[in-house]
Amino acid sequence: MVGFKNRYMVVEVFLDPNRDLVGDDPIIVTQFNVAKAIKDSILVNFGECGLAATLGSFQVKYVNPITKLCIIRTAREDYQKVWAAMTMIRSIGNCPVLINLLDLSGSIKACKRTALKCDEEKFEQYKLVAGDRVTPEINQQMQNNLEKIKILEH
Repeated sequence: MVGFKNRYMVVEVFLDPNRDLVGDDPIIVTQFNVAKAIKDSILVNFGECGLAATLGSFQVKYVNPITKLCIIRTAREDYQKVWAAMTMIRSIGNCPVLINLLDLSGSIKACKRTALKCDEEKFEQYKLVAGDRVTPEINQQMQNNLEKIKILEH
């Protein structure tokens, strides 16, 4: 029996580029918010048939609300459609966003490696910008998010 062929995308969500880098985010990036924005974009740009074709294996596997890094799984046949829809997203809720693809992979193992590296680098950058506003709770939450990446499976 042959398994489904998937593509895994590591993406970063940039919230409103015109706001301060540090401070309260206007929206909390969650799996639900990201999935809804992508599905809405697929529906608008590719129609109901395009949405139905991509929903088979589409899943937001991981979202880090601190670094705004996401892992998205989709079918090999539909990854370009999902990628195109992500680049056309201009807002999540009422918050302006940009979505940038960092890595495209055929296996969850390679995707996890890239996501761990990117998440650690982005958190170091976050700590430099935030300075003394980084609390032990934020450090603990970040460690929990890194553990979530390590235990990801298909």
